[in-house]
This record gives sequence, C-alpha cells and structure tokens, in this order.
Amino acid sequence: MDTPLSTIAVVGLGTMGTGIAEVLALAGREVIGIDISEAAALGAVASLEASTARAVGRGRITEQKRSDALARFRTSDDLRTAAKAELVIEVVPETYEIKQQVFRELDAVVSPTAILATGTNALSVTRLAAESQHPERVLGLHFFNPAPAMKLVEVVSSVLTAPPAVEAVTRLARELGKEPVAVGDRPGFVADGLLFGYLNQAAAMYEANYASREDIDAAMKLGCGLPMGPLALLDLIGIDTARTVLEAMYAESHDRLHAPAPVLGQLSSAGLTGRKAGRGFYTYDAPGGQDVVPDALTPAADTASGAGREVASVGVAGSGTMASGIAEVFAKAGYGVVLAARTQEKADVAKGRIAKSLERSVTKGRLTAEARDETLARITAAGSLDAFAEVDLAVEAVAEDLEIKQQLFASLDKVCRPGAVLATTTSSLPVVAIARATARPEDVIGMHFFNPAPAMKLVEVVRTVLTADDVHATVRAVCAKIRKHPVDCGDRAGFIVNALLFPYLNNAIKMVEEHYASLDDIDAAMKLGGGYPMGPFELLDVVGLDVSLAIEKVLHKEFRDPGLAPAPLLEHLVAAGCLGRKTGRGFREYARR
Repeated sequence: MDTPLSTIAVVGLGTMGTGIAEVLALAGREVIGIDISEAAALGAVASLEASTARAVGRGRITEQKRSDALARFRTSDDLRTAAKAELVIEVVPETYEIKQQVFRELDAVVSPTAILATGTNALSVTRLAAESQHPERVLGLHFFNPAPAMKLVEVVSSVLTAPPAVEAVTRLARELGKEPVAVGDRPGFVADGLLFGYLNQAAAMYEANYASREDIDAAMKLGCGLPMGPLALLDLIGIDTARTVLEAMYAESHDRLHAPAPVLGQLSSAGLTGRKAGRGFYTYDAPGGQDVVPDALTPAADTASGAGREVASVGVAGSGTMASGIAEVFAKAGYGVVLAARTQEKADVAKGRIAKSLERSVTKGRLTAEARDETLARITAAGSLDAFAEVDLAVEAVAEDLEIKQQLFASLDKVCRPGAVLATTTSSLPVVAIARATARPEDVIGMHFFNPAPAMKLVEVVRTVLTADDVHATVRAVCAKIRKHPVDCGDRAGFIVNALLFPYLNNAIKMVEEHYASLDDIDAAMKLGGGYPMGPFELLDVVGLDVSLAIEKVLHKEFRDPGLAPAPLLEHLVAAGCLGRKTGRGFREYARR
C-alpha cells in the first residue's frame, strides 16, 4: 500500500464529493468522479469550472493551473471506471445499505492494493469495513465542508485497518495542504462528536421557547466568536443529516445530550431540512439559497415591551476588571458613571485601570485624546454605595457568590431612589434569588456582560418571573445606546452562552479521559473543522478550571442531567490547584509571569 495515490476516484458528486474532487484535481491528481445521476455529474463539472474561474480571478491560481486541473477531472456513471484508482473515496448518502453496496461493488472492480475510504461522519467505519473482502484497506477520510477551504481531515482507523493504508492517506492529506488528525472509530469522531452535541442542545433550547432562534445564534457568535450560530449551522449541514449523526452518537453513548431533539425529527419529517430545502429553522430565498428572508417568526425591530424608564446616570458596583470595563463602556456612551468600591482607594485604583485602557485606545488610534479626557471626566470614583442615591441604573459587578450579591442588593435597595433599575452581571446565579434580597424585585434584571466588556458586543438580558416590562425595555434601550447587542433570556442556569458552551467543554474533557484523542488533536479539530477561535482546552485554561467547574456544577444541579455532571478529570485538576493560565498550569503548562 506504499503508493503515491496519483489516481483517485470520488464516488458521489454532491457538494462534498465535488469539493473533494476539486481539491484533488488542483493538487495534481487524476480524478474520476462517479455518480449515477447525470445531472450531478454535469453539476460537478460546472461547479469545478466556476470555482476555479473565481480562483483565477482572485489571483489564487494561474489560468494554466486551472486548465490542467479541469483536464484531470472526468466523470462517469459507472463504478467500474474506478478500476485503476489507487484510492476510492465514497461520499454517497449516509446509510449503511448504500455505502455497503458501494464497497461490495468496488471489491469486484479495484485492485487488491487499492485503498477504500468512506467519507462518513456518523456511521461505523468498522461495520462498513466488515462488508468488504479486504477490510484492512478500508478507513475513514472525513473532509469538512466546504472541502476546498476547510483544513481539517480526520483519518479514521477501524480495528481492522492496516497501518500502511493510514500512512498513505495521511501523507496525501498533507500534500493536499490539509491538517490530518488520526482518530478511532466512533460516531462523530472528534469534531462532529463535540459539535453535534452542542447543536442538539441549541435545537432543544429553541424548542423549549427559552430564546428565539436569532438570539441563540447571535449569542454564540458574539459571545464565543463562532463563525455561525448553531441553528443557522444546522440549516447549512442539513437537519436530516444532523439527526442521522445524533442517532448514531446516541446509539453508542446512550447519553441523553445526544438524543436528537424532537424538533429535528419534526422538521425532517416535514421536509424542512435547511438551506437545501429553502426552509429549516430559518426561511431562505430559494432551495439551496443562503440568504435568509423574513418569515412569521422573524422578530420586529424592537422586541422590548412598552416604553422604558429614563436613564441618564449609571452606578457600577465593584472594583475588578469587569466592573472597570463596564464603567468604561457606559462612560464612553455618554453616561455619567459612579464607580463604587468598598473603599475609596479601591475605587481610585479601578478608575486608574480605566484611564490606562483609554490611553491604550488613544495610542492605537481608536480614540482621540479629547474623547479620552471627556470619558474619564464622566466617571466618579466612590468608596461607598451611598454615592448611588441618584443613579437611574445600578449595575452590580462583584464576586460570583450568591450571598455577597444578595447583601449588596439589600444595600442597593436602601440607597437607590425609587424607580431605579437594579442589574446584576451574574453569569450563573439565579437572578430572582438576588432580586428577592430587595423589597422591589420587579426592578431587578440581569445584564450579563462578557469579558472584556469594552470589546465584547454581547449582553444577555435576563428577565425573572418578577421583572417589570418597563425595566426590560429600559435595559434593551440602554444596550442600544452603549452599542451592545442584547439577547433575551429567561432566568435559568447558564442563560444561553454558558448553557451551550460548557457542556461542549465538558465533553471535550471526557474525550481525553477516555483516551480517544489528545489535547492537541481536539483543539486542532475544533479550530480547523469547526471554525472555533480557540480549542476547548485553550479556552478552559483561559477561563479558569475552577470557574469552569463551578459553572458545570450549577448546570448539573439545575437540569439534573447525568450528561452534565462535571468530568472527573476537571475536578481532579481543580483539587490539585491546576486552575489554568492564572496558576501556570491547567490542561497545559505555562511560563509563570
């Protein structure tokens, strides 16, 4: 099997098969595209012609390279044309019956040394290989969509796969400019194994009417830096495809987090499978289109209920990084800000931190010296909450401890004027429990800013069952003025972002515990295959393992789902004092500053 793999057949010329064929042809391989549908074959040729023409127009390839690639690609409707191929990659529909039939027919066609690869991301490679006369040459070669752009390729070995076959396709992947990651045979492999659990949770969140589709997607894009929101991504992948993957994952894991949300089955049964159908979670301009068009579920421009209260001045309680960042945001937007800490000295230090932040903005050309001075002049540092007597909005940003926050809100209740809005920035505690520390819980709401507050655009606006409509309207209007994007949440653990993010992180830890993949491979898979700005272990070490464990515990306590129980490895690292970057060691070691 020590072969250069110069002639490669691609069976199935849908979007993925066509993309793989393009990558191979541009890399100098002779490519045989095989599909029983003449329309699919013609579409693949047209797609390759159009894609390479765009690449020439953008200066990415020469006209000669384009001509050579097109000459190397030919199509057929007969599987027997794969006879001379050294590697066959099947990308046919995701069912055992169809894939096994393809492998049985290939056995009678290709040479005994040819490698057979399945592009599945949901089915068992071992089960597919077992149907072949030569199971040792069968493996998984999982490209990501769009194949020409995405760098990740998962190379999947079954217990039957011969190492030389793995070595050959791994070498090919590198020659194609891809990053191969070696994984074992289980549904979803690394990237989809983590991604689809997260997508499923997002679908369940939407189905429960906890948040709108727009708010769920905006929260994950703005709060986590993801290229697409989960519901838009499900529409892109295909809701029926996602359900198939989740069914396979659940069959193996029996983890309720992998049991497909009923809405996925309902949409699939109705033919609303996403972009390819023109409608899924969203409605599109046409089947196969990518432009979302308004439908009956599209929210009005302003979803706040009624008119809000007037806000001219803001109090920010706290002296840490988050409090300083929030005070800076309000002051930049033109609000008079009182920054109150437990002592005048702490308040002055916090204001000094803001001054340094503003100075950096001036140095980088993002802010004028005049705007810096005006912003700083709007901030008054105070050593007592008594300074909040006249503020219209009081924002708490102190330690994430329920007792501490309740004590602070009891004080705000006594100090702040009637009608002032009281907001907590908690990321995990029940807002209503904080509100009940006051005699005016209707005036209390959650405003969950993300760190660093001056840079992050998202604010989760958390209503309790007691929050007044005009308080909600007030906070949404304030968010617009400070140029933040508000998303509405109910008062339950994790809100939107943490409720979707931390189970994903927890599942990544479980993968390592089970010795399925390494930290580096998992991080690489999620960055290259999922478009995540950071891998899960990079992010855990930045957030802090103690913080992550606390959030996991809150989620597990709230939802009582065994799948949400914190991974033992996370608990052990926290117990050992390995908390991430801040201690110099977490999942990885860091140079101490």
